[in-house]
Amino acid sequence: MRPDIIDLQTFYGTRQGQLVRRLLGRQIRVLWPDLSGMRVLGMGYAVPFLGPLTEAAERACVIMPPAQGVTAWPPDRPNQVAMASEDELPLADRSIDRALLVHALESAEQVQRVLRELWRVLADGGQALIVVPNRRGLWCLSEATPFGQGRPYSASQLKQVLSGNLFAPQRTARALYVPPGRSRLLLRTAFAWERIGLRWAKRFSGVVMMTAEKQIYAAPAEPALKRRRMPGYVPVPRAVAAAERVSDQPRRRGGRASAG
Repeated sequence: MRPDIIDLQTFYGTRQGQLVRRLLGRQIRVLWPDLSGMRVLGMGYAVPFLGPLTEAAERACVIMPPAQGVTAWPPDRPNQVAMASEDELPLADRSIDRALLVHALESAEQVQRVLRELWRVLADGGQALIVVPNRRGLWCLSEATPFGQGRPYSASQLKQVLSGNLFAPQRTARALYVPPGRSRLLLRTAFAWERIGLRWAKRFSGVVMMTAEKQIYAAPAEPALKRRRMPGYVPVPRAVAAAERVSDQPRRRGGRASAG
């Protein structure tokens, strides 16, 4: 199940959502400290984390899937968001240096096709940063947050998926050790929870974050619109009737019909 754009906007407008933005944003900047001069793509609902991340980037764009819905971004500049299927990105081959996926992979119906299309648009040496709910954490159990939707992953599962789809996993980070409650006490002590979790309970974070580099020695990916279509099948009665019509036609020799 994929969270709706209204639900996502509502969540990130709450105090809990603003806290999530700070905690995840801090780890994203650790993994990607400098994106100067790079072409950055956001997929899913990455807009809460792209603002400060892309200030020095050459350009940034966001692709949101139709099943989720779309909203304009950034609010104070011309819109840089487009609606498109995640496995048919309207981007040229090797046109992106960095791709940030948030609320994307865990809700994708065809994970392999999404990653294959991502591989196509990434430049040689390009990187993707994937943020997914942690299977061992509490946030994947809370349907009141966007992290309780879709399929959660452990770090080893995410690494296996990326390795099997033309990506080389590199660095891993974790965040959201505070329980997914909205009480003021939890929100006030969130950073203490983060410090304790990072030191003593790394496996039980709310999200897993992993960077992966495009394997440039893999076979080139075909754009989704150029993929070979599956063969069609003719219903049996129609096929039999067509065969009978062919057998009833007279055979020709030298341009004339043969009577015998």
